[in-house]
Amino acid sequence: MPGRDLQELHPGLWRAHQLTRASGVAWPSGFAALDAQLPGGGWPQGVLSELLLAQAGIGELRLLAPTLAAVAAGGKLLMLFDPPARLSARALDGLGLRAQQLLIIPGQLRASADLLWALEQTLKSGHAGAVLAWLPERLHADALRRLQLAAAQHEGPAFLLREWTAQQRPSPAPLRLSLRAGGPDCLAVQVLKRRGPRLAEALLLELPPVLLPQQRARALAPRQRGVLAPASTALPEAVSGAVSGAA
Repeated sequence: MPGRDLQELHPGLWRAHQLTRASGVAWPSGFAALDAQLPGGGWPQGVLSELLLAQAGIGELRLLAPTLAAVAAGGKLLMLFDPPARLSARALDGLGLRAQQLLIIPGQLRASADLLWALEQTLKSGHAGAVLAWLPERLHADALRRLQLAAAQHEGPAFLLREWTAQQRPSPAPLRLSLRAGGPDCLAVQVLKRRGPRLAEALLLELPPVLLPQQRARALAPRQRGVLAPASTALPEAVSGAVSGAA
């Protein structure tokens, strides 16, 4: 059936060279360049979105803040499972997020099985507006499949934040992105998996700043001299500021 839109036959069908339309609600990311590469033009609802981090606190919360603020504006609760550091209420407020609308579930003192069970039940409950979970390393495939099934009942975006090396292993999540430092207050986002063709080049997104002017100048100095530091160590101020400030 040449030229026919396969999604008219079934929402799970699409042509490999084309981005799919959203089968449900898609939440704009707040970054036009990223929305242009996400099926449906935003973060999907009712499925898992995986973010694979070169380092926890690299800027993932600043990336998601516009979407989280939009969800919270509708009066919905934001649930964060096991964030890697204590979050600053002042920094959250600067991102448009109110601490009163966040429910944080600590996981460091619990068994990972308990955390995963709580996450699964939250997705099934329909009470949360958006869910973010920093997951233990090397999760079993069965656990991810259960979370993906639970996400189908969730009426909001659901983000799993995982270790960088997880990209070497398969996942049932239909959307997978990797995040690494891209410069002072910038994030390099690589689309690894989506319902459509793989994106060959990373997107460079400018995040809300956490660096002071002198810190930013110091971070930019090697680039101005033509010296490129490794991505994992180039911007310690950006990474540490993101963790203590609001990831």
